[in-house]
Amino acid sequence: MGLLTNLRSSISRAASTLFSDEEPKRIGIYGPPNAGKTTLSNRIVRDWTEHGDVVGPESHIPHETRRARRKENIEIERDGKTVTIDVVDTPGVTTKVDYTEFLEHDIEKDEAVRRSREATEGVAEAMHWLREDVDGVIYVLDSSTDPFTQVNTMLIGIIESQELPVLILANKIDLEESSVQRIRNAFPQHETIPLSALEGDNMDEVYDKIAEYFG
Repeated sequence: MGLLTNLRSSISRAASTLFSDEEPKRIGIYGPPNAGKTTLSNRIVRDWTEHGDVVGPESHIPHETRRARRKENIEIERDGKTVTIDVVDTPGVTTKVDYTEFLEHDIEKDEAVRRSREATEGVAEAMHWLREDVDGVIYVLDSSTDPFTQVNTMLIGIIESQELPVLILANKIDLEESSVQRIRNAFPQHETIPLSALEGDNMDEVYDKIAEYFG
């Protein structure tokens, strides 16, 4: 009986997506390296799909995500309303990728050079997605670090110039040095939602806001 019920549920969701008048919204997960973008992307996919799938590997090494990865037709249900999105986990955007960053993590020089080259290409790909291929942005910041950077100011400016809906998330509130207010002060024109994507703290509010901003 359980298998039959799950099958009917899966068919129902597939049919709903297939015959929906609206295409899923492509939501880009943006932010600097190591802000927790992939951790958040994986959390969303695990919470709202039956198979516990992931978008990509999580790592403390910078630029682990060097190509945009996409998970389609993620249905988020809030207050009786279903919002269908494609999650696009993008490489961390920075002004410069230095291969020596990888050497600090015991990676051989040849591999470090290769990773830095791929990461540089990934930044260009992330910017292309931002200008051409996303319908909204979830901007993830590490609340334990200073948000007043050139990259953050530039990216938020581009998002605003594109008139894209943007939800700013202050991630890593589980860390002692976290300061959500610091991020609110940096971007007072936007609402900031605190969370820990790693621990799952405050994800209910995050999903409420995803439905509100992108539904």
